Amino acid sequence: MDRREMLAMCGGGAAGLALGAGPTLGQATTTREGQTTRQGFPQSREDSASVRPRLSKDEAAVLLVDHQVGLFSLVQDYGPDEFRNNVLALANITKLFNLPTILSTSAETGPNGVLLPELKEMFPDAPYIPRPGQINAWDNEDFVSAVKATGRRQLIIAGIVTDVCVAFPTMSALEEGFQVFVVTDASGTFNAPARDAALLRMALAGAELMNWFAIACELQRDWRNDAAGLATLFANHIPAYRNLITNHQALTNT
Repeated sequence: MDRREMLAMCGGGAAGLALGAGPTLGQATTTREGQTTRQGFPQSREDSASVRPRLSKDEAAVLLVDHQVGLFSLVQDYGPDEFRNNVLALANITKLFNLPTILSTSAETGPNGVLLPELKEMFPDAPYIPRPGQINAWDNEDFVSAVKATGRRQLIIAGIVTDVCVAFPTMSALEEGFQVFVVTDASGTFNAPARDAALLRMALAGAELMNWFAIACELQRDWRNDAAGLATLFANHIPAYRNLITNHQALTNT
């Protein structure tokens, strides 16, 4: 579900989301300058571009929040194997494009458990912030300092659970002027309705919603930029894509 569909959900029908006593999303209004707009939608091409930034490997950093072994059991909106694959695919994207990466956990000595071991192995030198109790990672000064130390204004974020550990820092980062890209399929929660409500909330606040495959493609920009590296990443995490590559190699060698 993209942002336009989510906004349409909010603006349509009697169950539409009312914003106080003002117009609902999608309702036509007139500005002081006499321009007709629709509440909740960009008013111009320039506005549209400002809320739909393009990912850049030179401007992006990755935040992996609370991918802890105990919390993995809470993820029910994706199958366990699929979700683990998605998380590791995102991790490999950060390695491929050499993006600054920050790892964080919440109360890892309790039932939440430790960080997924593969992530710790993949990023041995990345800032690692074990939060002692803060639910919102942005409430932890060390975490925010690590984010700001990257010098990047685009934040790619994923974590467990989507409606809390991803949504809370996303909203906080947006308030501070960061561009935030939520990796929907590398974030998980209790069920699909909880996920959809969280994604809707973040999208309405200005976050971009993308899956890991789209993240990789937007960072790549052009197949002529290390095509082999991107194709290998896809083949390692998408069985159908591995079949495509195998078939291509067979035809090339005949």
